[in-house]
Parts: sequence; structure tokens; C-alpha cells
Amino acid sequence: MRLSDDDRPGRGNRAPARSDERREAPRRDKRSGGGNGGGRRRKRKGRSLLGGLFYWTMVLGLWCAIGLGGLIAYHAAQLPPINQLTVPKRPPNIAILAADGTLLANRGETGGRTITIGEVPPYLPKAFVAIEDRRFYEHFGIDPVGLARAMVNNLRRRGGVQGGSTLTQQLAKNLFLTQERTAARKIQEAILALWLERTYSKNQILELYLNRVYFGSGAYGVEAAAQRYFNKSARSVTIAEAAMLAGLVQAPSRLAPNRNPDAAEKRAQLVIAAMADQGFISQSAAKTALTAPAEVPERSGAGSVNYAADYVMDVLDDFIGGVEGDVTVLTTIDTKLQASAETTLVEALAAQGGKLNVSQGAVVSMAPDGALRALIGGRDYTKSQFNRATAAKRQPGSSFKPFVYLTALEQGLTPDTIRDDSPVSIKGWEPENYSRSYRGPVTLQTAFAHSLNTIAARLIQEVTPKEVVRTAQRLGISSSLQPNLSLALGTSEVTPVELTTAYATFANGGQSVLPYVIREVKSSSGKVIYARKGSGFGTVVQPQTLSMMNTMFHEVMLSGTGAKVNIPGWEVGGKSGTTQDFRDAWFVGFTARLVTAVWLGNDDNSQMKRVAGGGLPADIWGKYMKAAHAGMQPAPLPGGLWRSGPKSIFDNGAPVAAARPPANTQTADSERSWVPPAPQEKNLLQKLFGG
Repeated sequence: MRLSDDDRPGRGNRAPARSDERREAPRRDKRSGGGNGGGRRRKRKGRSLLGGLFYWTMVLGLWCAIGLGGLIAYHAAQLPPINQLTVPKRPPNIAILAADGTLLANRGETGGRTITIGEVPPYLPKAFVAIEDRRFYEHFGIDPVGLARAMVNNLRRRGGVQGGSTLTQQLAKNLFLTQERTAARKIQEAILALWLERTYSKNQILELYLNRVYFGSGAYGVEAAAQRYFNKSARSVTIAEAAMLAGLVQAPSRLAPNRNPDAAEKRAQLVIAAMADQGFISQSAAKTALTAPAEVPERSGAGSVNYAADYVMDVLDDFIGGVEGDVTVLTTIDTKLQASAETTLVEALAAQGGKLNVSQGAVVSMAPDGALRALIGGRDYTKSQFNRATAAKRQPGSSFKPFVYLTALEQGLTPDTIRDDSPVSIKGWEPENYSRSYRGPVTLQTAFAHSLNTIAARLIQEVTPKEVVRTAQRLGISSSLQPNLSLALGTSEVTPVELTTAYATFANGGQSVLPYVIREVKSSSGKVIYARKGSGFGTVVQPQTLSMMNTMFHEVMLSGTGAKVNIPGWEVGGKSGTTQDFRDAWFVGFTARLVTAVWLGNDDNSQMKRVAGGGLPADIWGKYMKAAHAGMQPAPLPGGLWRSGPKSIFDNGAPVAAARPPANTQTADSERSWVPPAPQEKNLLQKLFGG
């Protein structure tokens, strides 16, 4: 029998109770959570959720790995091929040494020479490891532990003793990359760090790091930094100094000990504590370093050694060509004379420069063979690097007159030859004496000692300006000289080093001189690249003429413009020079041991307040030269001093005076240094000179 739709279970108003009970029971079990079937379904769903999370985590991780790999591959492609990668050469350093072997200055891009890890105390490299990368000897170039620690410290805003980058990564950045802070650079840095670790040993990496890291103030490498901040080699630094250097690399500008000593010291204390904590130094050594912190010595003086160092660099290429590696240049500079010349010049300008309106000066001091012993190119190198000793061309004034007189002597005149000091007019040129007064007939020796302009003018007219130019060039003046009559009064410009070189000929027996500052150049391996040998062009002033010139120079120091700065016991020659309107003032003088020139003036060529060569320049010259000769055994000038004897009124066609007083007779009036002509000769002299 078929049931109607209404009769089927679940349909209509009536349904069998048994059937209802069978249907309702499971629902109650499901709602109540009871029964084994529901628990199995919950477990399957939980496992499905965990599995899904694991699955999608794996998928996401895989895609991240693929993305990271692609990113690394992309940035790696921007680098040179790994098999062609090489550590770039460090720019060469030129260590410039004084004559006694002490360091004068470093030149080059790095500021100091390369140093090996075996040369420095063991605690120096360990200081960098302690503060910059304590797991340096454990990681493979990248330190996940250190990176995680740095991240945690940054999140907690706590200052740690290490950053996230390893020493190897820092080296990679310094060697190959820029200083920009980007994700791309960090990826490349990590790749290069891995390459460095695979290619070099830990000690080699540490040595490269110590020689390449920047320490501020133009110092690249630990040797340059030790010289810059402590005036010593990295081989000699103490634990406290090593700690300060290691702490400096984090922020060279902010932690520079010469600018921020407190911050530098606090950072150094952290380094010392880290070194002790890691067992690099003992606790007692750490306590000693903490109680005796590093001190940056004050730099005294005007930095004049840099003028000498600059001059070395100017001429170095002429001797060795291009510099491929570190070299050491042994110079002729005497540190004591250099310091003395600097102090004397700076103190004189500080005391009198303001009231006399003189702002600059230069000092050149050389041995008679041309070896430069002191070179001061200005008042303060830190304020002006222009080297006035070698590059400033200024009018020498009367200090140029020796070339006029030498030319006259070589043409037959003598120191006793008489010329008339009276107003002179040559084709409209009317030079006057400094005193605006005239002495009448005088010897050349007297005219030279008192720098009479009229006599120099008459002489250059006699011997011709071209001959004077030839004489000056023969003695070492290389600047262009104008062959005109005013040349006699020093109107053509020369440099202080040129004038000193020319005067050296009078101090060495008449030999030509080539100024030099480099004695020897060696490579970092000790190989001699250049060694100076004797140079020059032989005799350029004959003995008889030389003795006459030295006698006239000596008279300047006895009775002329140099009398107040003479050096007792020594045969000294000298000559002052003052240009028109007091724009330049010179004093140049010599002994058998030393030749020195002093120039004073202003860079803008403005007038000084009546500063003459026999004034402040002579004072500076005298103070320096007396100090330089202290303790030396006096020596006569090579070639000796000329002595006049009884002569006829005519000597080689020129009237002469009788014998002059002995050389040690000092006279206040130059006219007392010669014997007046006899009455019968006076009329002839008046006819000759028109008075």
C-alpha cells in the first residue's frame, strides 16, 4: 500500500513516536557535544587548520626565499664578477722626514703609511674587535647573533657596545661601496663580506681594516690617526690611546678627541671595559688605563713644517716620477732651526706687526751647499697655505745690488774704487738715496755698506743692465729680470729661495748652488729609489773677486745697515733691501755655516709703516742666526777677506782710495772707512766727478 505524502514520516501533524525519537536523539548528542563522532570531526578540523597554517607558511617562506634570492642575485649582478674582484690599492702615502729622521708630515690621500698587524701592540687590533665586532673570530663575515642583538637593543632603545655590521662588512663598505645607507648597499656589503672571508684570513682582514678605516681629520688608517691625534706612531700607542682610537671610528666627527675630548674619553672607557670583559687585557691593565686616560697634545706653533712638506711635494715628481706605493722622503730640514725660525718670525710679527702694518713674512735658511735647513712660507700655515718662501715673487730692493757690484768688480773695479755720491739723472731717471742726502766721493765699499742708490745707478750704467742680468742668472736667479737701469735698485721680482741660493755662492767659495730639500727617497720595503749626489756647475765667482765681495758684505755688518745684528767672533756678510713706499723689506746674510734670508711685507702689496730692511727684518735675522750659531766654532768665510794695499790713484782705469782701516774697526760714519785723497789728487777727482 502506498502512503500519501501526508502519511510519510516527517509530514503532516502526526508522525510515529519511535521514528521521532530516533531522529531527535542524534541532534541532542550533537548539541551537547557528546558522542565519539563529534570528537573525531573536531580533531580532523584542528589538524586541518594547523596543516593549513603550516602549508601556507611554507609557501610564504618559499616565496620570500625566492624573492630574497632574486633580490640578492639582482644586487650581486651590479657588482663586478666575483672571480675578477680584487682589493683596490690603498692610495700611496709619502712620509716626509727631517734630517734627523723624525716625521715632519705625511702627504697623500690617507694621511699616513700602511702598517702591518705585527708592528703594532697586540691590544691595538683587539680594541677594535672588542668594541666593533666581539664575535669577529667566530662568524663567517655576517654575524646573525650580533645582528639580532643590535636589533633588540635598538628596539629597547639601549646603547650597545656593538653594531649590527661586522668588521668584515665595514671593510667591504670602505673598500668597494659608498657610504649611503640603503638596503641595496647592505645586501652588496653582505655579499662582499662573504667573499672577503673566503679569500683572506682573519688577521689579513683585520690588517686591511686597520689601514682603511676613517678616523676623521683626513686620517685614513690607524697609523695616520695615531700621528694626527697623538703625534706618535701606532707602534707606540698605549692601551688608553688604542681604546680612544678604536672608539673613534663609530663617529669620527662627533668623537674626535681634539674637538670633543669628553665624549672621546667616555667612549674609550667603554672600549677598555669591553677589552677587559673579553679577556684581551687584564683587569689591572684596564684599571691603569682608566685612571690614566689618553691625552691629545696641544699643537704649538704655526705649523710651518707644512710649508717645507709642500715644497717637497712640489719637487718630488722631478726625482722619482709617479708614486705607486708608500715612500719615505728624507729631507735636509733641521727641526731645531725650523722651530727657531718659525718662533722668531711669529713672535716679531705678533709684537710689532700691528703697529707697523706688516702681516706676513718668510724665512729661508740653507747650508752653503744649497741644502735647505729651514723654510718658513708664512706667518701661520693653518690660515694661509701660500708658500711665500718659494712662490711669492717680490721686489728685492737693495738686496739685489750685490749682482751689480759683482759685475763691476769682474770688469776691473775694486772695493776701493771711488765713485761720486751726488744727484744723478740718466735719461730722465733720477734715483735718490734713502736718506735723501749725498756724501760726495766715496769708495764702492762705503757705498755698498750704506746702500747708496746713486752709486748703484752709476755702476749699472757703466757695466750695462744686460751684464747684470747675466751675473744674477749665473748665481741662481731664475725669475725673469728686466734689463733696465732700475734693475740696480731691485725692481725685478724674485723669490726668497732664489735670493738665498744666489747669496750661498758668496758663502761657499764661489761655487754654483742648486737649492735642494730631498736627500733620499726609499720605498716601503727599504729600497733606495733616489739618493742625491753632488750637483752644481762649478766655480761661478773667481777667488779674487769673491774675496772683494765678501769684504764689502762684511763691511755691511761692521759699519752699515747690519751692524746691530752682527755675530761676534764670526766673519759675517749681509745686505739689506727696502723697496719703494716700504712695500717689501729684506735682510739676507751668511756665514761659512748658514745662509739666511728674511722677507717682510703684505700679500696685497700694501705699504708698511717705514719698515726698512735694516730694521725689523734684520732683527729677525740676527736673533735667528745667533741662536743657530750658538755653540759652533767660528769659521772664516771661504775665499777670505780682501785687503787693500797702497795703490796708485788709478786702478784698472778707476780712481781708488788708500788703504782702509783694519776689518775689526767699527765706525759710525762710513766716510771714516777710507783715507781722503791727497791734495794733489783732489783737483783731478773734482774734474772727474764735476764737484
